[in-house]
Amino acid sequence: MLLVAVAAVRISSRSGLPSLLLYLGIGVAIGQDGIGNVAFDNAELTQVIGYAALVVILAEGGLGTKWKEIKPALPAAVVLSTVGVAVSVGITAAAAHYLVGLEWRQALIIGAVVSSTDAAAVFSVLRKVPLPPRVTGVLEAESGFNDAPVVILVVAFSTVGPVDEWYLLVGKIALELAIGAGIGLAVGFLGAFGLRHVALPASGLYPIAVMAIAVVAYAAGALAHGSGFLAVYLAAMVLGNAKLPHSPANRGFAEGLGWIAQIGMFVLLGLLVTPSKLIGDFWPAVIIGLVLTVVARPMEVLVSLLPFRVPWQEQALMSWAGLRGAVPIILATIPMVSGIEGSQRVFNIVFVLVVVYTLVQGPTLPWLAKALRLGDPSEAADLGVESAPLERLRGHLLSVAIPEKSKMHGVEVAELRLPAGSAVTLVVRDGKSFVPSPATVLRRGDELLVVATDPVRDAAERRLRAVGQGGKLAGWLGTGGASAASGREHARVKGPKALHDLWDGITGRRTSG
Repeated sequence: MLLVAVAAVRISSRSGLPSLLLYLGIGVAIGQDGIGNVAFDNAELTQVIGYAALVVILAEGGLGTKWKEIKPALPAAVVLSTVGVAVSVGITAAAAHYLVGLEWRQALIIGAVVSSTDAAAVFSVLRKVPLPPRVTGVLEAESGFNDAPVVILVVAFSTVGPVDEWYLLVGKIALELAIGAGIGLAVGFLGAFGLRHVALPASGLYPIAVMAIAVVAYAAGALAHGSGFLAVYLAAMVLGNAKLPHSPANRGFAEGLGWIAQIGMFVLLGLLVTPSKLIGDFWPAVIIGLVLTVVARPMEVLVSLLPFRVPWQEQALMSWAGLRGAVPIILATIPMVSGIEGSQRVFNIVFVLVVVYTLVQGPTLPWLAKALRLGDPSEAADLGVESAPLERLRGHLLSVAIPEKSKMHGVEVAELRLPAGSAVTLVVRDGKSFVPSPATVLRRGDELLVVATDPVRDAAERRLRAVGQGGKLAGWLGTGGASAASGREHARVKGPKALHDLWDGITGRRTSG
């Protein structure tokens, strides 16, 4: 099953369809109406596994979220995740009640369930279309934030008894979000501080520790009656931007766990559904989804982004990019577990809606982005920098990969003007390594080994990233605060004796200086 799902990713990348559809298809294929004839109807187990998978997926998403990209988009994303969710729930619930004939409780549950967007689904089809940072930042932050209020709403609507008044719901949502945000940030900063100051005996322990800290954030938020989902996302985002040791390895490990979580979760959801029972709910799902896609989502974006003066092209793309993924289908199991009347029909409608409109929106997103002229293929790519701490020697090794579109291409080593106490010691090009001279011209695809003492480690990385984004003239005074002359002077020498001793300790041999 796992190997088939991994192979399906290749099909997904070529077809432009989010992989969730293929995983759902695998689950349906081995289910009761498929070739496997596996009988499975345990909604409670599906919900538990789904929640666990969502914790991993949100942690992976938070670790990959770049603060500098979402910071300008944060106010808009917060409004979309709160006010926008309310607008979407109201319009969608009204359509489910008046157009399809569902009772108000069922209509409100559907409206809340389908108000959650999925960044993984959006960016899986937009990976080849570079977008303006504001668009990607808003979409990414929105998908990470809106799970929390949506879960609270679905649980409230699925509670047996009368639904709370709107002002009680608003107060409950605000309190749980505040608790979850506070705990998530606290756990994230404490975890980052610990990982930066405690040298673990093996590099493979860092990714495990990072994921464990993220899970602790969820558990602490849930135990404190706050939003555990918001807590885990914020904690992971803090960890992902804290420049921890072996950051690329941490993200790679989290990405692998995220793939396993998605595969297991979607296959299980596919098993839970019975295709023969979906026929009667097909057209109600299409009607509700049509209102959601062409009315509720555009209105949600319009109302939420009105104070931020976002261009209409970006608003149009954000409206069409509101793809639904794993969260709505998992949340649709909550009323089933709670024993709400008509909950099976709610689940069927949500399942069909997600599948049908993902098929419609997914393949057309890249075309729409290009039609709106929002793609920016000339945008410089960021450097991939990995840091390995050398605690005993009080130094760091920075492994720097120069991507295809980096403006570091064509820059001489001397023109990097790294701060005193750091130096480029090795270049790997076309599979061959050599020690560079100050006049060595760097090229795209090169991998650099930069040795930096502990006090200037952050300044060296900032300078490298600045040159990668702005080229040789980026920040003439240098990111670390050194003057241009001082930077050139230090760049034209191999480095102080301490760096030679550090390099000797790394390589295990003496070098000439």
